[in-house]
Amino acid sequence: MALPSLLLLPFLLAAASGNTPPIFNMTIVYVSEDRLIGDFAFRLTATDLDGDTLSYSISGADAFYFNVDQSTGVATVRNLLDRESQARLTLTVTVSDGINDATAKKLTVIVEDSNDNAPVFKGLPYETSVPENMPAGSIIYTISATDADTGNAAKVSYSILEVIPDNAKNFWLFYILPNGSVVLNGSLDYATNTFYQLKILAQDGGGPLYGATVVQNSTTYFSITVVDLPNLDPRFLNEPYSGSVSENSPLGVSVLTVTATDRDTGVNDEIFYSITNASVPFAINMTTGIITVSGWLDREQLPSEEVLLEVQAREKNLDIHGMVAKASTVVTILVVDVNDNKPEFYQCSLPSCDFTKSQSNFKGSIIEHSSSKVPVSNLSIVAHDPDKGINSTFELYLQGGSASAFSVSPTTIVGTGEVQILVQNPSEVDYEISHVMVVQLVANDTGNPVNCCSVATVTINLIDTNDHFPEFPQSVYVLSVMENSPEGTIIAPNITAYDPDSGAYGQITYQLLPDTILGTFTVNAMSGAVLVSKGASLDRETRSIYYANIQAKDGGGMMNTALLEISVLDENDNAPIITGSYFISVEEGQNVSTQVKAIDNDEPNTPNSELGFRILPGLFSNNFTINETTGQMHSKEPLDREALDDGDGQLVVTVEVYDHGVPPLSTQVNVTITVADINDNTPVFLEQSYEFSIFESSSNSFVGTVAATDADKTEINFRISFRLQSGNGSSNFLIRSHQLGTGNYSGQLSLDPDTTMDYDTLQQKSFYLLVVAENTATDIVRNASVPVVVHVLDVNDESPSIVPTSQTVTVSENGTQQGLVYTVSASDPDTNHSLVIEELQVTCLKNSTSAGDVCWDWFALLPNGSLLVNSSEIDFELCDTVKLMLRAEDLYTEKGDRYSKNGTLTINIKDINDNTPVFLPISETFVVVPEVSTVDLQVATVRATDVDSGLGGAITFSIFEVVFMEENGNNRTLENLFKVVTTGEQNNYVGSIQVASNLDVSLKGKYQVTVNAQDRTAPQNTAQTVLTIFTVDQSYRIRLQFSKPVEEVQSKLEEIKTSLTLATKATVYVVGISSPEDSRAARAQVKSVMDAYFVYSNGTALDVNELSQLIQSNTQALVQLVELGLAVIGSGEVTETNKETQMIGIIAGLAAFLVLFILIMTLVLILTTRSYKRKLNAMKALKVATTLSPTVAQQGAGIPGTNKYNAEGANPMLNLPMDLSHDLGFHEDTSSLASTNSLDENKVDSPKDNNPKAKPHKSHPTDPTEDKVLVAALDAKEPSKMAFINSTFSTTDL
Repeated sequence: MALPSLLLLPFLLAAASGNTPPIFNMTIVYVSEDRLIGDFAFRLTATDLDGDTLSYSISGADAFYFNVDQSTGVATVRNLLDRESQARLTLTVTVSDGINDATAKKLTVIVEDSNDNAPVFKGLPYETSVPENMPAGSIIYTISATDADTGNAAKVSYSILEVIPDNAKNFWLFYILPNGSVVLNGSLDYATNTFYQLKILAQDGGGPLYGATVVQNSTTYFSITVVDLPNLDPRFLNEPYSGSVSENSPLGVSVLTVTATDRDTGVNDEIFYSITNASVPFAINMTTGIITVSGWLDREQLPSEEVLLEVQAREKNLDIHGMVAKASTVVTILVVDVNDNKPEFYQCSLPSCDFTKSQSNFKGSIIEHSSSKVPVSNLSIVAHDPDKGINSTFELYLQGGSASAFSVSPTTIVGTGEVQILVQNPSEVDYEISHVMVVQLVANDTGNPVNCCSVATVTINLIDTNDHFPEFPQSVYVLSVMENSPEGTIIAPNITAYDPDSGAYGQITYQLLPDTILGTFTVNAMSGAVLVSKGASLDRETRSIYYANIQAKDGGGMMNTALLEISVLDENDNAPIITGSYFISVEEGQNVSTQVKAIDNDEPNTPNSELGFRILPGLFSNNFTINETTGQMHSKEPLDREALDDGDGQLVVTVEVYDHGVPPLSTQVNVTITVADINDNTPVFLEQSYEFSIFESSSNSFVGTVAATDADKTEINFRISFRLQSGNGSSNFLIRSHQLGTGNYSGQLSLDPDTTMDYDTLQQKSFYLLVVAENTATDIVRNASVPVVVHVLDVNDESPSIVPTSQTVTVSENGTQQGLVYTVSASDPDTNHSLVIEELQVTCLKNSTSAGDVCWDWFALLPNGSLLVNSSEIDFELCDTVKLMLRAEDLYTEKGDRYSKNGTLTINIKDINDNTPVFLPISETFVVVPEVSTVDLQVATVRATDVDSGLGGAITFSIFEVVFMEENGNNRTLENLFKVVTTGEQNNYVGSIQVASNLDVSLKGKYQVTVNAQDRTAPQNTAQTVLTIFTVDQSYRIRLQFSKPVEEVQSKLEEIKTSLTLATKATVYVVGISSPEDSRAARAQVKSVMDAYFVYSNGTALDVNELSQLIQSNTQALVQLVELGLAVIGSGEVTETNKETQMIGIIAGLAAFLVLFILIMTLVLILTTRSYKRKLNAMKALKVATTLSPTVAQQGAGIPGTNKYNAEGANPMLNLPMDLSHDLGFHEDTSSLASTNSLDENKVDSPKDNNPKAKPHKSHPTDPTEDKVLVAALDAKEPSKMAFINSTFSTTDL
């Protein structure tokens, strides 16, 4: 009994100590990164079964961030946290009860994200250049910003805050898409702005920070340089242009320079110059714009001293439209005068001089002995110098033999002036001395010594005085003139007298006397010709002879006379005169005869008085004849009254009576014949048929008017009455006759007041009537008839309708369709209508539920039913159906309702692929155990959704990148490790991340898997997310040894896993079940071994010590596992136990605790006989081991002869490290297995390669009380509950 009883020794010693160390129940805590210094972070909590006062502390590199209150365990923030720098902290937390050794444990602190990071722009600075003709809708640039936060706080959206310059005007010139693409929304113009700067806002989706929801944002500037294109014409600088140049300047002299620039300043094309107007004496340099003299310049020969040049500037290259870019300007050049002309003389009077031909000889006259300063008459001299200003000043003076008798005025002229020669010495002006005097007139330009002077010769004729009488050659002149001679008729061409005086005194004028004769005749005062006076009336029949005196008078007033006898000769100037009047009356159908009589007053028995007769052409001239000599007139046939248009029945024939003079004269007379009417004509309708229309139910009974005429000319004969021929609906109508004019009557057709026309009930819509026109003036009735059609017309009294009532059209979103997309159809049964379509209501729907008013301005409905796209912001994701309530209105409605019943136009918005897939938040942690992860095993899942429809909303997942992050901080990119399988769920898609190839079991760290989500139609949109898959490496594989064979363990595998899960709350991954290979295990009757991993959902795994403690702490699970054959946890040795002996040992131990205590003390005394000192050391080690928690003690070899470990983790005897594997720790002292370091054998074998060889010895029988002792010890001991924290994980403990 000694050796079996020794098994209970550690339990009894622990009980005797009376106190247990505290136990930590914490493995992981969460702290938000926005906690301020001094804020509460977390509370350390430990359990002490003895109720001792506990003291807390923390240590480790990450303890830098926290302070811990030793008494309460409250941890506060010591230094600010930053999840983006370090998302996971590892602390060594220690708790002490002041009695036992302090308990230490690793605690993981997960730093939770707060929205403390603003988006960060990538690829700064943002700047680009765009051509000014870039079309609207083009993407200019793509802005990209990232946010180090997670979740919504990492989702970045973009907007434009400001556009520089002129934000108010240019703000809508650009807009930015959700993906950061900046889009041009209008047109650019380099001439207006060459540069734009956009203030871009990047804003995250918001998240918690300091207890509130905060949205972080960042701004940056995006610079856009507008690239100039050649689209503008050049422009002249410093307009207007003017310059001056002296006349006679040599060729090539520079006048001025014009300068033009390309208004496309960014292009600055080369400019070429040219002068476009022809025949100008200037040229321009094609490249420099310098204008030079190219021809002879004579200011006096130019049309104007200012020369206007049309200068054109054109660019070297064509503009963007393929046209020549050009501009024009006007250059004014003043030609400056040079004194290069001498004065000249011209015979003209100002201001009518043209100065085209100068004169050097002039003539004038003056009466002899005229007074001083009297100018020479008949002298028109103008002196002119074409130069300008002072250059045109010149002097005048006289020279020659007669110069002393005259002077010149003025003596000085500037430019142009009239010149007079004045008498200076009257005594020298003597006709008897000389009839002619000559002087030289000199004009001297003193400023032009080279070409100074012009000389003109002036001849002056002297006028004599009167001293002779005029005389006629005859004293009597006999003349004749035809009567009726016109004014100015010459009777005698030259009756002249002679006067020997010279000049004016020798000039004779003529006059007729007495003055009464001047009304009939006159004489030419200079030539003496006798003429018929103005207004004279020479009529032989009134006066046949005239007498007058002709008087001759010279310039001095001396006169003489002669007699004139003038006879008036006859001419044919009297027309025949009609005698009597000619008015004749006759009934139609009879002939007419009469004689026309006349006389002539011209000289008898001459052709002038011989008469003839003829009928002049006219309406009725062909109906009559007349005798040419006697004037007897006859009608050719009986007369017809209706052939006459005259209302009185009169016809007029014009007869002309003429004489035989030269030229012959004639007189006309009208012969008026009145023809009496008789009733000999039948009425005639004006139209061959009539057609009228009336509206149904019309209150106006008037239908229409027929008209007929009767050719007879008297009322009794042309009166017409109308009636309706009976039959074919004539009883529905009435007709009344009305006179319109002579022989013209109308019949007003109207509806019988007792008759109502209803278009809808009438079988016939038209009536065919026969109207009769009658004349009953005589016994013989004369009548005519005409067909009349009367149509009954429909009245607009029906309501319109929209056909069909419900209409449907499909329109693509995002402005991909513009303009007319549909035309609403409507109809109206009325024959005359004008329909307009009205919009009554707009309903916006998304998935058949209301979407508010988001779509109200998307479409415009025109009155003609045309549906136009009115917005580029049509968004399927906001509204997929737009319903328009419509009605049609008939503008021509006369009666009834003008509106139709309401109709519906359903506009289905067609989705286009404009949305990027969005990953759904992931709340779970993904763990993979490489050793048990087979190909196609699912290790993680992602979910994403796309609000587009159809293939645009269908998502396909793919693996973009796999990076393995090792514990030492190194990263490796791996390929083909994982694959993704896409499946669909309601409203989203699931990507199953599966193992694609065998994983490396030796790697320690985690996989970062970047997954792409891409929709399935063009343009394809892609989103990414990064998954973290934690690995459980081979170091966490635990071997469990069973006393059952492999087959039985395999058959009860699910029960074993259930029990293990019950004890550990972890997922059990079984690597394999096999037979033991270790010989010691075989000796210990271990029949099978199972390798497994114990992994929690947060990625942490259990090691062998933690598994052992958890199983020991759960009695129910322990009993179940023992029943299922569990013998050893780890690689240690164990003897076979059975359930019965375990239960007996437990019961016996509990029942005889005090008795066993006495027995143990006795046994201790006996055992000291072999080696007291060594015995004493072993007992001390035992006491120390019982007071330490397994989590505090370092893992090392067992103390010889015990199931505990010392504080140093080594054999106290040899001070050597021991094998880390161990069993449940209760079989080291059994007689069935001798420890390699047993105190009983007093020798130790050194371990070799962690597989010490035990010295063969005899096995002792198994004590049946060992199982009892095991169970009793496990029930008495409450081990600390703990879990190993894998330092590579930074996930949430689920």
